[in-house]
Amino acid sequence: MTDIKTTIAMEAAAFETWLRHAAIGPGAGETDGGLKTLCEAMAYSLFAGGKRIRPVLTLTAGRLFAAADRVLLPVAAAFEMVHTYSLIHDDLPAMDDDNFRRGRPTNHRVHGEGMAILAGDALLTDAFRLLAGVSGLDADVRCRLVALLAGAAGSQGMVGGQAMDLFHEGSEAVDADVLWRLQALKTGAMLTGAVVAGGLAGGAGEEELAALEDYGRAIGRAFQVADDILDETGTLAELGKDIGSDRERGKVTAVSLLGLDAARKLLAETVEKACAVLAVFGSRAVLLQGIARYIATRRS
Repeated sequence: MTDIKTTIAMEAAAFETWLRHAAIGPGAGETDGGLKTLCEAMAYSLFAGGKRIRPVLTLTAGRLFAAADRVLLPVAAAFEMVHTYSLIHDDLPAMDDDNFRRGRPTNHRVHGEGMAILAGDALLTDAFRLLAGVSGLDADVRCRLVALLAGAAGSQGMVGGQAMDLFHEGSEAVDADVLWRLQALKTGAMLTGAVVAGGLAGGAGEEELAALEDYGRAIGRAFQVADDILDETGTLAELGKDIGSDRERGKVTAVSLLGLDAARKLLAETVEKACAVLAVFGSRAVLLQGIARYIATRRS
């Protein structure tokens, strides 16, 4: 039987193959220097590798309801494009000021700050154009998907979490409630949205969507706690980015707040919670459960 890491890698590779041939995001054959450079900057980050966890979650959740890949793939791509934009902007000097992402120089180190900002802007905006035009879905479902992505990405989601992160950087007054809300918005909202989007595209009922949302929230926390642990225990070779940067910037993390052992315990408990809420789907949810456990044990 194929292990979960291999399964995720195979799904990610298939998604990326589709993405490269779908004429999504970066255009081909641009002759104007500005547009050509913009497309190159977009492609630099969109095709920089990565585990493609969000697309895999969308595809896996949608297949619980026998949704066709031709419907699920563009939905998954929209979430991945927004995620990619966020990485480009997070790495900027005004944000996290990181030099490496996935083992390569960050976008602004290669293309300059201005073009990196525009590449992120274009990926974000093009994602909504893509999502609004998904064929094979009713207009109502497409509207719900657009609203879902906007909520996950905007002031009530990822961007709101980043604002909290910037505001509290270096502060000693961050308690557990603030940290969990910050992480739920900055990291968890997009992971939750990716899972629920698969259910929406597949025609899931409200009870099923609620279960997927609970699962998404749990793996969102698990993903960030695992990141906090890796930031302390990983290496540049494993993670492909600067190590210990959160500590150096005075950011409060699960590790700094709870300690390493307690953070690991919380991670294990959160993963088991994620798996438990999938009981409504029975054995059909085995891959989603595997993804949750993979999140806790990954080394990058």
